[in-house]
Amino acid sequence: MSVNEDVRIAAETLLRSSNSQHTSLPNNDISRSYSINALPPSQPEYVISEELITNQRGNMSNVRRFFCLFVTFDLAFTGLLWLICIMINGQNISTAIDKEIYHYSIHTSLFDIVIAAVCRFLLLLLFYGLFSINHWIIIALCTTATSAFLIAKVFQYNWVDSHQPVFDVLLILTSFVISWGEAWFFDFRVLPQELHSRRILINTPENERAPLIRSYVQGLPSMYTESVGNFYSPLGSPEGSIHEVEHSHRKYLPVKLTAEQDREYKMKGAKIIEESWRFLNNSEWKLEKRNVDNDSVHILSIPNVGKMFKLTALVNTSPQYLLEELFYKVETIPQWNPALLESHKVQSIDEYTDICYQISSDSGGVVSSRDFVNIRHWGVIDGCFVIAYCAVEHPAVGHCEKYVRGENGVGCWAMRPIPGQLDKCIFEWVLNTNLKGWILNIYWILHWWEL
Repeated sequence: MSVNEDVRIAAETLLRSSNSQHTSLPNNDISRSYSINALPPSQPEYVISEELITNQRGNMSNVRRFFCLFVTFDLAFTGLLWLICIMINGQNISTAIDKEIYHYSIHTSLFDIVIAAVCRFLLLLLFYGLFSINHWIIIALCTTATSAFLIAKVFQYNWVDSHQPVFDVLLILTSFVISWGEAWFFDFRVLPQELHSRRILINTPENERAPLIRSYVQGLPSMYTESVGNFYSPLGSPEGSIHEVEHSHRKYLPVKLTAEQDREYKMKGAKIIEESWRFLNNSEWKLEKRNVDNDSVHILSIPNVGKMFKLTALVNTSPQYLLEELFYKVETIPQWNPALLESHKVQSIDEYTDICYQISSDSGGVVSSRDFVNIRHWGVIDGCFVIAYCAVEHPAVGHCEKYVRGENGVGCWAMRPIPGQLDKCIFEWVLNTNLKGWILNIYWILHWWEL
């Protein structure tokens, strides 16, 4: 090989490397399914920057620091505008202060607007700057109180005696707009960005020996106490992308959800994993049947919920593998589970939440086939891998005349690791199903259990 050819190859290699570093990534499509063994494409490495993770390391994030600076600007700007309003009347500073402060009256003084700005400044910096809380309640109370006070001020202020009413109006309107701007910025910028940074840290191992699946539900239910502004609607696939090839093999193509639908699905997923965890660990389960392998069926009756069943068995596989098979490979379940005729992923809401459609086989002629539409959400709680599910409506799956539509209440699959036995786990199935029609529920449950 000649020297010129070597140089040409090296130059082409450098050029490709440079282009790959400057090529923007396509729009994220969270309707795809992901493996638990890798970081999903919706959270690429390049977004893990210092400005995102500083809040998680004990310091204040850049977006929260900007919010605190904005609150300080609110106080400074309101105070400056108030000084302009009193000085433009031709009074000296001592006379103006004496009239506005020492002889304060809501009908003639504008100093109460400055006091309102001081109160906002102290409360917001105390709770969001010093204590770094992650809830919108304080900013909501401040904005509501400010708005109510300013509206009352409009009716109580003596506009006839004002020498410069335009500046007085400007002071009131500015205070009103800035207070609402603070609420908007905190709810739609600070909370979503900091929540996104926490999710990145949850899914990013500190080193190559860190576990691949994180217990992101630790501290349940603190993960789901954020503002509804944290939720977002899924992005569509870019035209002509590889995602379309993946979706073409599905029976149900993902539909574009509205922001309201996406938010409801995510909130429902967070809710059912909490409820199913409480059902799973209820102390009032009663043994119904146990076989020679020590597999068992328990029954629990709960008011306003009905009769629930819990199947417990020792499984010769790791909990991670079982999670992969049950959640991410949902369409292959009928290949090894004869109790299901069909199983389809309808739509992925995010990496931990999806909608699936399944058709059960008949149970020995006693119970005909039923179809189910479920929302599923998985997490790791106290070292236990939990897949919670519940019946849900989805626009892509209507009622099928061929099957009776069953309805699953809140239930779950739980895989508990066994210390010292990485290739085994305790599998627990909490089942709360309404099969619609007169059937022997316990017979159907035991049929599934024997399969």
